[in-house]
Amino acid sequence: MANTSTKTTKVTTSHWGAFEVEVENGKIIATRPFQHDPHPPAIAQIVPQAVYHKARVARPSFRRGWLERRDRSGRGHDDYVALPWDEALDIAAQEIGRIRDSHGNEAIFGGSYGWSSAGRFHHAQSQVHRFLNSIGGYVASFGSYSTGCAQAIMPHVFGVNFLKLLYEHQDGWHTIAEHTETLVMFGGINPKNAQVSMGGITEHATASWFERFAQKGMTCINIAPQRHDAPQGCDWLALRPATDTALMLALAYVLETEGLANHAFLDRYTVGFEQFRPYLMGAADGQPKTPEWAAEICGVGAETIRALARRMASTRTLITVAWSLQRAEHGEQPYWMSAVLAAMLGQIGLPGGGVGYGYGAIGGVGKSLIGLRGMTFSQFENPVQKTIPVARIGDMLRNPGQPYDFNGQRDTYPDIRLIYWAGGNPYHHHQDLNALHEAWKAPETIIVNEPWWTATAKRADIVFPATTPYEREDIGRSNMDEYLFFMPQLIAPLHEARDDYDIFAGLAARLGAGAVFTGGRSSAQWIPALYDEYRSLAAEQGIEVPDLDSLKAQNWVKLPIQAQGPNRSFFAPFREAPETHALGTPSGKIEIFSETIASFHYDDCPGHPVWLPPSEWLGAATAQAPLHLISPQPGDKLHSQLEAALADQPGARPETVLIHPDNAAERGIKTGDLVHVFNARGAAMARAKISSDIHPNVVALPTGAWYGDPGCAADPHGNPNVLTKDVGTSRLGQGCSAHTALVNLRALPVDGPDRPSKGT
Repeated sequence: MANTSTKTTKVTTSHWGAFEVEVENGKIIATRPFQHDPHPPAIAQIVPQAVYHKARVARPSFRRGWLERRDRSGRGHDDYVALPWDEALDIAAQEIGRIRDSHGNEAIFGGSYGWSSAGRFHHAQSQVHRFLNSIGGYVASFGSYSTGCAQAIMPHVFGVNFLKLLYEHQDGWHTIAEHTETLVMFGGINPKNAQVSMGGITEHATASWFERFAQKGMTCINIAPQRHDAPQGCDWLALRPATDTALMLALAYVLETEGLANHAFLDRYTVGFEQFRPYLMGAADGQPKTPEWAAEICGVGAETIRALARRMASTRTLITVAWSLQRAEHGEQPYWMSAVLAAMLGQIGLPGGGVGYGYGAIGGVGKSLIGLRGMTFSQFENPVQKTIPVARIGDMLRNPGQPYDFNGQRDTYPDIRLIYWAGGNPYHHHQDLNALHEAWKAPETIIVNEPWWTATAKRADIVFPATTPYEREDIGRSNMDEYLFFMPQLIAPLHEARDDYDIFAGLAARLGAGAVFTGGRSSAQWIPALYDEYRSLAAEQGIEVPDLDSLKAQNWVKLPIQAQGPNRSFFAPFREAPETHALGTPSGKIEIFSETIASFHYDDCPGHPVWLPPSEWLGAATAQAPLHLISPQPGDKLHSQLEAALADQPGARPETVLIHPDNAAERGIKTGDLVHVFNARGAAMARAKISSDIHPNVVALPTGAWYGDPGCAADPHGNPNVLTKDVGTSRLGQGCSAHTALVNLRALPVDGPDRPSKGT
């Protein structure tokens, strides 16, 4: 008998980059690295298991308690009833219409993080927001958990949108390699985090750049709680978490007192140093910010601080700041103070000098590309003007109608009756998940589009099964990547899964907005329309992009949009002519002291950078909570994606917690032991790994494990956000404070983990 097996291999892309997918008889059987990626992540290896995992949502599903009696208390516990698509869409549309008609569109919250696919059309955030806007709007959110605090503070300092600064206006790797002599990395630059990027990153080159830096002889200094927050070979200053601002202040003190500060630069390009200096020197509060003062706070020796300040002043120095620094109480301060420190050095606007943000946080920062417009599925304009800071979702649900401050404005939290979430898992991003679980009971209805039964899906009332990126066609592109991909449909949709677009089209039609949402097009018609617009706009910029049929045949193409050699940063023209290239601040200059912020009268974010100890840090450690918890991004996935399959791997869960040998010895813990990490907010199981590459009295438990059953006294999977604190960074930024958390840790019995109560 003839062999009728069919086997094909195609390239697709993702937020962690491109990879080959082997399909046999309509089933994904294997993945392989993309041939042009110098450091391909291993993340894609688990894709086949994840696509076919038993945790896939198979049919439209309704939580029984909601369906039968509109009960809210069973979220996370109830079983689900599967219904046919037409009936499911009818019920969901009726409920959305009821909420809208009874309470208005300000009672609807549209949640999405946009990370579910690197495809430009099947971008869940665009899809859900377009749908909600087509039916009258929704309450939106500002910022992200990664950068929300920085997005609030940095426009006051530099007068530019923080994301544009990140992605378009900073020194590229070529410039750094050619000009920088000393690279000072607050929070490190971690190639693990650079595996991923919005829209995908194809050539993972961060590690290669550090190899080049080493060959050049550049001094690279990692100032962070963990040695491996930067590539191997970097010098390491082990810093206590949440103390970066104190160290920066001490560096500034040395510059000022030793005559190393560039006052010519401060006078011409900044405002407010005269208001800041009395605080720095101690005239304002009686405490000079000396290296000795900082050493007691941050754990770095006073002479080491002095030597670092002198080196920074005598060499071309680039200060970089990781996103993690602003994910803590008072996270505005290290971001602001890093700008002040760079201004005192006087190197802002010089190639390879000054300050930069987010290098290594995602893969695209540091790439110098010609930005191509287009390939954006319009979300329409939101008729509802009310927004909340993204990390304040729990507060919003707990406190409807209550006032809150944000970036100089006082607003009230809306009374949310319906949440529609697509393309994200808030039970990964958010803090104090046990408290969120209680707050999640407040809305009348929660609807989720999701391929897998995540913790969020298990707490929804209506769950629509959504396709994965491998079950539909799309175009993969990013402004931070020079590659363009046709993402082929590799397999048929599993079970009864539908594309987000088709789900929303069905709902919109039932709510009288079908033509508005679809624009009269199917997804098969939208993709070429968006692509043709993109291609035309590229032609206007002198960039040739293949037609869609050619791209389909080629599968991918590398576009000629990479800048050759060093680039000019946003600050270069400002440095050359500050009068004609003024910044967007009220003064037109870098604002060391901000009259605007001072006018807000926030004691947790005054008019210039200050050291403000957070409510939980090692300086406030107790016998009950003596260790500082940090919760870095995982290395085996993006956020919590693919977790269902990863958790099945032998020994993969509970998650691993990194512990210093001294802290492990005090507790009789060895590598591989099961341990209990706990505080008054919650508890999590973890598996110990002992290492001297972490600061004493600090433990690191990565994010990404799915939140478990709230009935367990300890999260069985090792989710650190049962331990983190759900408070805003300050009234100015209102970002997340994930890295503000003290915990304790103890070994569990050898014969198996018990289930101790939280806080014990």
